[in-house]
Amino acid sequence: MTEESEGRKFLNRLREATTNVTQMTKEGIENLQSRHELSQTYGDLGRKTADLVESGAISHAELTPLVERINELKAELAAGGDEDPAAPDEG
Repeated sequence: MTEESEGRKFLNRLREATTNVTQMTKEGIENLQSRHELSQTYGDLGRKTADLVESGAISHAELTPLVERINELKAELAAGGDEDPAAPDEG
């Protein structure tokens, strides 16, 4: 075989490998974004649930201790100088 043919085969294999890595990376990023959105949505649900429990709109024995703990943590953060302890972390 000629050097040109071998070089072309190598470049074709390299191109194919690069395409595969690019596709796998895109899929990984999409998966990571979905996981992040799921986590954010669970956080939003938790905040909304805590608000509803505090307002008395809903009640459940399993929710009460969790909301009490949230209130304790908010008080600790407020005592430590955090201006808005209910705000989600940035980052």
